[in-house]
Amino acid sequence: MKVTTPKLIRWAGLSAVVAGIIFTAIEPTHPSINTSTFIIITSFKTSISIFGLLGITGLYARQVEETGWLGLVGYLLLTIYYAVQMCISFIEPTILPLLTTVAPTFVESVLQLANGVGEPTNLGGLTTMYSLVSILYVLGSLFFGIAMFRARILPRWAAALFAISGPLAGTMFTLLPYQLVQLTSIPIGGAMVWLGYALFSERREKLSESLLDQRIVSQEPGSVA
Repeated sequence: MKVTTPKLIRWAGLSAVVAGIIFTAIEPTHPSINTSTFIIITSFKTSISIFGLLGITGLYARQVEETGWLGLVGYLLLTIYYAVQMCISFIEPTILPLLTTVAPTFVESVLQLANGVGEPTNLGGLTTMYSLVSILYVLGSLFFGIAMFRARILPRWAAALFAISGPLAGTMFTLLPYQLVQLTSIPIGGAMVWLGYALFSERREKLSESLLDQRIVSQEPGSVA
């Protein structure tokens, strides 16, 4: 199978769909750390970052010319968010279960920090990292969603839903119990599925022509490469 740019972008759309489905399905779930379900669910959290990073890259690549500097800023913020979140999520299924007997207070504090409930003990830089990813998520989804909405390439309602999902989650986090706040994963997950499916199902000929037009424009005299 020949690998082409349009094919990679389309398959990145499928990654966005997978990320959105997993995010919507598992975020409201909070199994006990002493069960195998905890390891499975938290492992899926790590996969969200992987598929999400691939999906966001495909969405940006498809609209890189149209989204402008706002799209670039949003994409960079979301890329850093997924990269950092991947590292944080990785410790939940691989390290925390091993520390439940030797350092139960630490484990409980990390879970409280991840779930947004209670007052965790001092976790040093880990607390700062959790705060950082929250800011990256809110601003990244807002900027990238607005840029996609203005680009008018993928469904605008999906882009609008993507844009408001981050600020909505950040606002609700301070007003509602954590169990209800996690339901805000539904808008961002739905937006990812919607945008990813639109990207994946986009006609291959249309996508190829669009990319070819962009290359021709960039090669015209006086154009900026």
